[in-house]
Amino acid sequence: MSYVPDNPLIAQSDHTLLLETQSPRFEEARDALLAFAELIKSPEYIHTWRITSLSLWNAAAAGHSADEVIDTLKRFAKYPVPESLLPTIREKMARYGRLRLVRDGEFLRLEADDAADLAEIRAAKQLRDLFADDLGDPYAVRVLARKRGELKQVLTAFGHPVQDLAGYDDGDALAMSLVERTPDGKRWHLRDYQLDAIDAFQAGPGAGSGVVVLPCGAGKTMVGIGAMVRLGMRTLILCTGQIALQQWKREILERTSLTEDQVGEYTAETKQIAAVTLTTYQILTWRPNKLAPPVHFRLFHEASWGLVIYDEVHLLPAPIFRESAYLQARRRLGLTATLVREDGNEGDVFALIGPKRFDMPWKRLEEQGWIATAKCVEVRVPLSTEDRMAAVSADATEKYRIASRNARKGAVLEKLLARHADQQILVLGTYLDHLEFLARRFDMPIISGDTPAADRRALYQRFRSGELRVLAMSKVGNFSVDLPNASVAIQVSGSWGSRQEEAQRLGRILRPKEGQNQAWFYTLVTADSVEQEYAERRQLFLAEQGYPYRIEAAD
Repeated sequence: MSYVPDNPLIAQSDHTLLLETQSPRFEEARDALLAFAELIKSPEYIHTWRITSLSLWNAAAAGHSADEVIDTLKRFAKYPVPESLLPTIREKMARYGRLRLVRDGEFLRLEADDAADLAEIRAAKQLRDLFADDLGDPYAVRVLARKRGELKQVLTAFGHPVQDLAGYDDGDALAMSLVERTPDGKRWHLRDYQLDAIDAFQAGPGAGSGVVVLPCGAGKTMVGIGAMVRLGMRTLILCTGQIALQQWKREILERTSLTEDQVGEYTAETKQIAAVTLTTYQILTWRPNKLAPPVHFRLFHEASWGLVIYDEVHLLPAPIFRESAYLQARRRLGLTATLVREDGNEGDVFALIGPKRFDMPWKRLEEQGWIATAKCVEVRVPLSTEDRMAAVSADATEKYRIASRNARKGAVLEKLLARHADQQILVLGTYLDHLEFLARRFDMPIISGDTPAADRRALYQRFRSGELRVLAMSKVGNFSVDLPNASVAIQVSGSWGSRQEEAQRLGRILRPKEGQNQAWFYTLVTADSVEQEYAERRQLFLAEQGYPYRIEAAD
């Protein structure tokens, strides 16, 4: 292939991909790269992507072939794709499925296509305690069933992903169905892409474990409910918090034939174990002291669950990962808007929850009208001379605190509140004292971690009804809060460079809107500061999803 000037992609032998944003084929190429590459930098004109082992294994698990990946690179390449890159893609993708876990009576059996792979695994000290016995077969070894998750976790870290074909134990049967009308009489049905996500989770080799990636506002909850109903078994649902739990419960009772007595809450206040049980990551990881084990992990084993659903799986706490290693005989569905984890444990999601089964770009759903069109604007705000001088001698943490709590952000917020005076607005922040100051200044109710649950519910209801136009929220607003009429979000501070948080906060305003179906997402960032540097990292998520990110200077 010779030089193709209109193509946007430059593939490099170090596994990085440079994508020109001004090319007429930019959006088409970006959507194609999402299947097998990770975005790592997104300045104005050239975005940098990287092909990793994990991104290729997820692509293979989702049904993509090495030929498809290579064809995509060649189809969009401006210059010939380096020959050295092609065998690497083939080798990495071929690794997924080269090791397989299958049933062997009361044991499992790890099978290999290549005896050399298994010889290497047998020799690893970290794996010796996971094997039951040596079958004398150079292509297979028995594995202790209870070590199924640990084996997959260690082998993934070693660069040997395992395709788990050992199947699952069926949970207690549960008769349920979707209902065609909600209690208020509205007809509804699962959307085509939601059905496709359920099909991808429950069909094909290794079906029954894995992750569905969909934007906030695209109905991940309905994918979970649809998968649960289709499976027809007792289900445990892990939520990010009490508000999310209540939203799940409300949707289950409105959209399915299940009754109140069949849907239980396992929380600090209530310990119900029902046919469908909802709990939170916080209650499951609670322990009386740092040395004690989590008290409530027994919930995983106190009922015959057929399915465990992990809501916002990218936020899964490390202790839940460890316990999930013992749940490999249960079907597991992870739901998330992004596979990015700030702790770098994407490999543990792959090994213990399952590979990515379904993904759909946000922009495609936006084009179809399922989520609102979002305009993203970063407003750069200068520091006062006094704060600038204080930041000079501060350590990194204090520099970030000074920039995040920039008093001049208040004037910018005032203008944005006036600009969108006829819309409902969420003001989101990380530093509670700064957010409380702004809430007093602009007479905004505020929800934080200290707000009692009953007060939160009341404020959410006032906002949903339109009685409240502006609502300030701390980090509790990042997670699974259903406020469909919010059309403007203004971030006054964020958690360092968290792409997870960017996904969650943008998701708060993406429910479809009447009229132009338009939403606005503002980020107030202190100019020429460490906060600006971290904001550039947060932009990666927006760029990956195809959102143009305009930068303005504060007046």
